[in-house]
Amino acid sequence: MSRHLRHFLAVAEEMHFGRAAELLGIAQPPLSQSIQRLERELGVELFDRSRRRIELTTAGRLLVDEATALLAREERLRTVMRKARDGELGTLRAGVPPDTPAVVLQSLLHRLAEEAPGLDVDLQELASAEQVRLLAAAQLDVGLLHHPVDAADLRFGPVVEVALGVVLPRTSPLARLREIAPADLAGHDLIAFPRATAPGWYDRILRTAREHGFTPARVRHAGNPEFLLGLVLAGHGVAFEQEAIARREPRVAWRPLTGTPLRRRVSAAWPRQGAHPAAPRFAAIAASILDEQEPAASPSSAGPVGARPWTVVYTPPEHR
Repeated sequence: MSRHLRHFLAVAEEMHFGRAAELLGIAQPPLSQSIQRLERELGVELFDRSRRRIELTTAGRLLVDEATALLAREERLRTVMRKARDGELGTLRAGVPPDTPAVVLQSLLHRLAEEAPGLDVDLQELASAEQVRLLAAAQLDVGLLHHPVDAADLRFGPVVEVALGVVLPRTSPLARLREIAPADLAGHDLIAFPRATAPGWYDRILRTAREHGFTPARVRHAGNPEFLLGLVLAGHGVAFEQEAIARREPRVAWRPLTGTPLRRRVSAAWPRQGAHPAAPRFAAIAASILDEQEPAASPSSAGPVGARPWTVVYTPPEHR
């Protein structure tokens, strides 16, 4: 009916079938047939054709306001549905790892609010393994995960890499070095996140450390960055982390690993089936923000000032 209503409003505006047909870009006979069909459906006459110049009937005058309002509501409905389809409305349940820097979280939420102001982002702090479980259970729409991830039912956005270094007390003799080889850490305990939070990444860290000459005397577990820094300060071991974590505590130092053998790989992931339309947007924005982050100059940094720690890499799906 909406097409017939548009035809009716054109004729009501021009009060001339010929000019209305020209305005609509159609021939006059189909326009007349459209108006007649609308009159039959509504059971009223909309135009008085008994005179030389057509005029609106009482029903026709009433229909002008009703048709205008109805078509405006239809347009609004189409706009809302289009935004929902494009992921610009509704709620996006998103997970991020506990070690995500505050500046990344701020930029991520700010950029999403700019690009999709009607989207409500429910951001949750979750370990990678928990995110994978919730994604599979349809209780999470998208997650920012530490690789490797063994989940064939997920799609992945751009993978971002960050080089890890050694976090150690500033008073440690090793802090005098510009960079540290893993073998230099012999005899130290290693402080790491619990294996259950990201099993694949946990195993890769220990395997890489052993391959480069460092077998920890003991592995101590820290579930959050603050506890990890506390254990480092207490002399209970060293940690492999990104520089942003070390910058939270001035009494620890961060030194790069010789040859950069440890690179954390992060990307957004979402279900292959029934995906939230905003998930790919979240993935692209997150990768862009992580790539933009540059460390501020700090005494703990042994690398060149302003060096970019993040690298965006695009990994074929079969290798993710």
